[in-house]
Amino acid sequence: MANRRLFCAAAAAALAGCATRTAAPPAAVVAELGSTGKLRAAINYGNPILATRGEDGQPRGVSVDLAREAGRRLGLPVELVTFTSAGNTVIGVKAGQVDLAFVAIDPVRAADMEYTAPYVVIEGAYLVRNGSPLQRNEEVDRAGHRVAVGRGSAYDLYLTRELKAATIVRVPTSPQVVDDFLAQNLEVAAGVKQQLEMDARRVGGVRLLPGRFMVINQAMGVPKGRTAAQAWLSAYIEEMKATGFVADALRRHRIEGAAVAPPGRA
Repeated sequence: MANRRLFCAAAAAALAGCATRTAAPPAAVVAELGSTGKLRAAINYGNPILATRGEDGQPRGVSVDLAREAGRRLGLPVELVTFTSAGNTVIGVKAGQVDLAFVAIDPVRAADMEYTAPYVVIEGAYLVRNGSPLQRNEEVDRAGHRVAVGRGSAYDLYLTRELKAATIVRVPTSPQVVDDFLAQNLEVAAGVKQQLEMDARRVGGVRLLPGRFMVINQAMGVPKGRTAAQAWLSAYIEEMKATGFVADALRRHRIEGAAVAPPGRA
C-alpha cells in the first residue's frame, strides 16, 4: 500500500510538471512564436477542410481552433492572417508575415519550414466532365490531358513530381480550379476531394474519379530554424490529437471526409 501511495504521488508530481510546462512554455518558444508580441497564424481559405469564412465574415475551422488554443497556452494574443491559397501561405511564411502556418507536408516546402507531425489527413482527387472517357486515376497521366491545379498547392507540388505525360495548368487558387477547368475546356481538375465535391454540386455536369491520387498530411509549420517552436508545437499537436480536440473540431465544423492523423513523434 505504501508503495502504491508513493507511485501515485510520483505520478501526480509528473502530471503537475506536465501541466506547469503547458501553462508556462519555455521563453525560447514564446520568443520564436511571439516575436511581435502576438502569435500571427496563417489561415488558408483555399482549403475548406482547414478553414472557411463564417457568416460573420470571420475565419472558422479546425486550424483556427488550434491557433487560438496555442495562443492561449503561450499567453499570446492571436492574429489570424488570412490567405486565399496554400501557395500564398507559404510565401507569407518565407516573407516573415506569420509565425505559424497550417500547411500540407511536402519536401519542397521543407526547405523553408519546420513541420510538426500531421494532425489531419485528407485526400487529393480528380474531377472530369460526365462525358469524359476517363474512369480511373491511372488514366489521367497521358499525353494530351491537361490537369488544372491550384498554384503552389500540395497536389501541385506532388503532381509536378509524379505526372510524366499529362500537362499541368496552374490557376491562382484552389477554389478557382473547377471554374478555370470548365472555362478553358481542360480534361481534368485536381484538388482536395471535399472542395471538388462541393464544386461538383455547384456547377453540375461533372464527376469525381473513384478513390484518390494522393494522401495529404496537414501539419503545423514554422519558419526554418525555429526549432524550439517546432518542438513545442510537435508536443502540442500530439496532445490535441490524443485528447480528442482535433476530432471535436472536425465534428463541430461539420467536416466530413477528413480523418485525424495517427500519433506521431512529439
